[in-house]
Amino acid sequence: MNISSNISSLQAHQTMMNSSANNVANVNSERYVPTDVRMQSSENTVTPNVRKADDNGSANSQTDLSKELTDQIIVEDVTAANVAAIRTQDEMLGSLLDTKA
Repeated sequence: MNISSNISSLQAHQTMMNSSANNVANVNSERYVPTDVRMQSSENTVTPNVRKADDNGSANSQTDLSKELTDQIIVEDVTAANVAAIRTQDEMLGSLLDTKA
């Protein structure tokens, strides 16, 4: 077992949450173009790709609160799953060490 992929995922999703929080904070800012985060996974890592959303030229903020709320729910669920996996791995390692003692 390797917890590095879980830690990588937690860090990437923290970037996603930071981006979403910034977008929500700027929901009333004129001409604000939100950022969008896409996850890319490879063998044992998850990498966040942050980019500006397409600018539609609106004088108002282009933040879509329904998208931001959905993204935050996703981050919450992924974080809970990764923490549970890390906790399980830690308990298993502790049990293994106890049997060797």
